[in-house]
Parts: sequence; C-alpha cells; structure tokens
Amino acid sequence: MAGAKDTGTGHGNSRPAPGRQVAEALELIGAGAYLVDEQGHILAVNSRAVELLGRRAEDMAGQDAHELLHRGPQGQQMPATRCGMRQAFHARHPAHAEEDYFARADGSVLPISWFLTPYAGTGREAHTLVIFHPRKQAPCAEPAPERSAEPMSELERLALLAETTTQVTSTLNVDETLRRLVALVLPRLADWAVIDLITEHEEVWRTSVVHVDEGRLVHREDLEGPMPPVPEESPMPLSRALRGVASALVAPDTYQRTPDSGIAVEQRHLFEVTGIRSAVIVPLRGTREVLGALTLGRADKPGEFSASDLPLIEDIARRAGLALDNARLYQRQRAVAETMQNHLLPQMPRVPGLQMAVRYLPAPDASQVGGDWYDAFTLSDGATALAVGDVVGHDLEAAAGMAQLRNMLRAYAWSQQAPPSRIVERLDEAIMPITDVSMATLVFARVIRTDDGTWELSWTNAGHPPPLLVTRDGLTDYLTDGHSLLLGTGLSKSRPDATLPLPPGSTLLLYTDGLIEAPGRTLDEGMERLRQHAAALAHRPLPSFADQLLRRVQPPGLDDVALLALRTPARTGGGLDRAVTAPEI
Repeated sequence: MAGAKDTGTGHGNSRPAPGRQVAEALELIGAGAYLVDEQGHILAVNSRAVELLGRRAEDMAGQDAHELLHRGPQGQQMPATRCGMRQAFHARHPAHAEEDYFARADGSVLPISWFLTPYAGTGREAHTLVIFHPRKQAPCAEPAPERSAEPMSELERLALLAETTTQVTSTLNVDETLRRLVALVLPRLADWAVIDLITEHEEVWRTSVVHVDEGRLVHREDLEGPMPPVPEESPMPLSRALRGVASALVAPDTYQRTPDSGIAVEQRHLFEVTGIRSAVIVPLRGTREVLGALTLGRADKPGEFSASDLPLIEDIARRAGLALDNARLYQRQRAVAETMQNHLLPQMPRVPGLQMAVRYLPAPDASQVGGDWYDAFTLSDGATALAVGDVVGHDLEAAAGMAQLRNMLRAYAWSQQAPPSRIVERLDEAIMPITDVSMATLVFARVIRTDDGTWELSWTNAGHPPPLLVTRDGLTDYLTDGHSLLLGTGLSKSRPDATLPLPPGSTLLLYTDGLIEAPGRTLDEGMERLRQHAAALAHRPLPSFADQLLRRVQPPGLDDVALLALRTPARTGGGLDRAVTAPEI
C-alpha cells in the first residue's frame, strides 16, 4: 500500500496501538479489514482478515501492507508505481477495486475486491482503513458479469458502516459528531441531510440542514432553528421518528395533506424549498432515550429510496446516536467538573505593585476533577504567599485531597512566622494522619517587598517542576534550588530554602506538570519548549502572556494544567512603577 520503506525490523517496530474502540469496530466488519498508519504500516487487523490471509495478527503488525500483501495475478511482487491502492492511500481519498490479489501466508494468491478510506485518528494521526473480501473467479470462457444496478455494493455498505463507527466514535464533541455524520452520508446516499435534535429541555431544534452543491457541502442556515413541539399522537413520519416509533420512506405528497401540527408545517416547507422528491427519516437513539431524527433526501441525485435502504441508514443512525449520546454525556460531565474545579480554586488577592494571572485547564476526562491547584494569599506579616501543587490522582478523591492540602497550608502559613521550608515540613508531617492525600508535589513561596522597594522571593520545592523566571528582556532561568522530596513519603528530612531578588518587570511562572509532559516527549524537551515560548512572550501584558503561553505550548490535554504567573513592577525613571493591575482570573 505505501511506498515508504520500513526502517525497522518488521513487526518489531514500536508504534502506538489503536484504541480499543477502533479494534472493536474492526471486528464488527463482516469482511477482512486492517488499519494502517500514515506510512502504510499495519496497526491492527480483524479476525476475518487473519482467517482469509492465514497470517497471525502479531506477524502482520508493523509490516508495510503493500510489500507484505499486494501481488499480481501470478503471485509476482506488485510494483508500487502500478498500485492503485497505494496511489489512493497517498492521495488520501476513498477508492475501491473489484479485482486484485493478496498474498496468503502459505504462498498462495487470494483474489479479492477491496475498499479503502482514510479517516482521522483520535489525535493528529492520519490512518487508513482497508476492507477486502474474497472474489470468486469466473471461468475464462464465460463473459464477465455486469455491474449490479444497486447504488452501493455490499462491500461499500460494510465500508460505510465501518467508517461511520470509526469517525463518529473518535470525537466527544457534539458539533463535530454531527459534522462527520453529514460528511459520511453526503453525497454517497443523498444530496440533502437534515438533523433534528431534542434538547435537554425537551425542545426540538433543527440543528443541521446541508445540501450537496457541485461537490461542496453547503449549510442552509435559513432552514435551521427551533421547531414546534412533537405531537404525542401524530402519525406523520418525522413526529414518529422523534418519538422513536419507527423509520419511514417519505415523498413530498406525504406532507401535502392538511398538517396536523406545527412540525408538519415545517416539514412541508422543507420539502417545498429543497425540492426533495424522495426521503428517509430514521430516529437517532441513545442508550436511554431518543435524541432526534436523521432525514436523508434526494432532489438531484438519481434514484428513489426503497425499503432495502432502510437497514443501512438505520444502522448508520444507530451508531451515530450512540456516539452523540456519549458526546452529550461527556460535555455535561465536563461542565460539572469545570464548575466544581473553579469553585475549589481560590480568587487571587490584590497586592499593590504586583500583577497576578492564573489559568486552569481541566483534564480531558470529563468525569474526573483533578488534583492540580494554585493559591496566593496575604500572610500575617504582610508578605504574599504563592503556591502551586499536584495531588496524586485524577478523580474526586484527588480534588478533595487538594482542598484539604490547600486549606492546611493556608492555616500553617498564616499562623507561623517561619520560612517556606518549615511550613512545608509541618504540612508534610500532618498529611498522613490528618488528610486523605497519599502523595503530592508542591512549590511554596513568599514574596516580600524589601526596604529599597524591590521584591524578593524565597521558596521551597517538594518534588515539583521548578518555577521559571523570565526577565523583561527575555532572559530565562529555571529556579532549581530549594528542591527536596515530594510530600507523603513518610521520610522525615529537613527541607531547604532558596532566596532570589526578582528583577524589575520580571515574570515568575509557577505551573503543574501537565504543561510540560506529553507522550513521546521528554521532560527536558517540554521544559525547553516552555522556556522558549515564555521568553518570546516576556513583553506581553500578563493576561496575554498567560493566554498565549497556553496556546503556544499546546498542552496535550492528558492531565490538568494549573498556572500562576506573577509580574513585578518595572522601573520608571528613578523609582518603581507603583501602578496596580487587577488580577486576571
């Protein structure tokens, strides 16, 4: 399939395995199927492909699919320049062939038909799905059979169902799920697609009306918007679909009779404006309730929908409905998690002469509230306390532990006139007997204004990524002093302090490891990336600095990110700039 050579040693190459959902989707396909990466190396195969090819899945994993499988009629190696599959693979567009050949493990040649389609992986990967089935060779004396008059072959139907599963289940965004669904069915099945969704308030909203116009998908926003309520007893097709009763074949005269409800009036208007002459309306069902309805219409596309089309479209709608249900649940849980986390995180104090900005990005798992946190508060001696930490875990227990840890730290810091190291030592002593926290990392610091008007930082670091200091001229320094063991180890050891004057106009950045850790990247690489972008943004106003830093560093989203940035006043003339900027929350 791919022209690129394998630089490794066969299936010993190290490549990320596809997700469980993709592997399960492959098994749902009734034909042989395998998945390749952007170089054409096999990532996964289904059991039907293993059976047809007589090869073990682990022997195929990591192999160049073209070199391993593709052959000529007599079993000869297929030149890459003559491989239609390879050309479609590199062009990133769907393709199929009715007559081709794959090599089996025993050296025999398997005549096949195949279908190839690209799709986006869960991250930025460009994957390709290949579906194939054995082809019976007709005797040479007999003429080749004519192509079926069916608009889609069985292989194409299987490929469409497989593509639907992989496409709609690889996103947890409702709008993206709907966009992918429309792109899958247009123009393959119809030239109009209409999606009506039932909102959480039991209202119907015509969310998408899309038309194929000269190969482009055009949204008809003038036909979208709120719909009348669903009648409880209406026999009209859309009303029945939205109640989850049944699917239906629909023609324009279906809605020419006297309308029995407002929703029937809207349907008649839809058919009149679009010119749809044949349509199918099917329910979109979740695991617990009906989520809406999908309407596919043909106006310019030849052919009429028939009863034989219903099973395929219902299957597509069933898979899309489950994906939509998951996406909605994810977004609801994420909203709850973000609201809870925001209430757990504190408001920043106003400190004359200092600017502060804080940001928090939750982990992608919407059901989990993280243990990353920041804090800043005024101490009894007038100093400003800064803290950023990470409680081990990514669930409600970690969030509760984070709140306990933060509150204890505040109490110790306020009540004791002691350096940061001593405060953290007392906190560490109390973690195991008092809190539910098993382990945590923490940077705790004091910022105080000296007699000459400058600002001084003292801090201790309990196993946390080091703070980053950025001067107004873009010079950077990771503050690696004052480092010691993380909290909760049970080891009783004294902790060091470190002290540093903060240059005028400098920015101090405290952050959690979600900002610098990513799969396939070392910690040093993540810290260097953060340093480069922080230096480039040193001249930006502090709120913009924080926003742009997150945008440029692009945390991978596998963990929470908490960020606290503090900026000292710049010198103006003979003194310090005393202007106070409200903190950015």
